[in-house]
Amino acid sequence: MSHKQIYYSDKYNDEHYEYRHVVLPREMVKQVPKSHLMSEDEWRRMGVQQSLGWVHYMIHEPVHQETWRRP
Repeated sequence: MSHKQIYYSDKYNDEHYEYRHVVLPREMVKQVPKSHLMSEDEWRRMGVQQSLGWVHYMIHEPVHQETWRRP
């Protein structure tokens, strides 16, 4: 994986949601708001590309790894 590209994990499910992790290049991390989860408009402006319905719902360590889910 290049450290300059966005990495998209495989999708996985539980009984309620479909999930995926997105690993951002370190230089993009400073664009991630610390005060709130990103809206679809915010993450699309950063260059994250996913189909409709994904919701940013968790930030965890490492800081550059974001988690999305959809029903």
